[in-house]
Amino acid sequence: MIGKVILWLGSSRQDLQAFPPDARRLAGFQLRQIQEGVEPFDWKPMSTIGPGVREIRVHTALEHRVCYIAKFGEAIYVLHAFEKRTRKTSQRDLDLARQRYQMFIAQR
Repeated sequence: MIGKVILWLGSSRQDLQAFPPDARRLAGFQLRQIQEGVEPFDWKPMSTIGPGVREIRVHTALEHRVCYIAKFGEAIYVLHAFEKRTRKTSQRDLDLARQRYQMFIAQR
């Protein structure tokens, strides 16, 4: 049984769909875990983006990340999905996720 629905902000859904099949499958599995009220198996808090934002870490031949908020009762909000090319998350990806978070909070 699925609890919360997933709502995609900006191009996050298309970005996740562009992941390679193995990364897309792992990200989808972890998002399903969150929908069912279970912690994803590999995540970290991303308070630099905003309070309550978390990042799912997907390890395949490449690294992928999915930033989301699940602290609101009505839904899980996916802010950003991207391929991580360096050890440090790029400023561009952080800024985009932060911008979507701020726009989301402003509309609440």
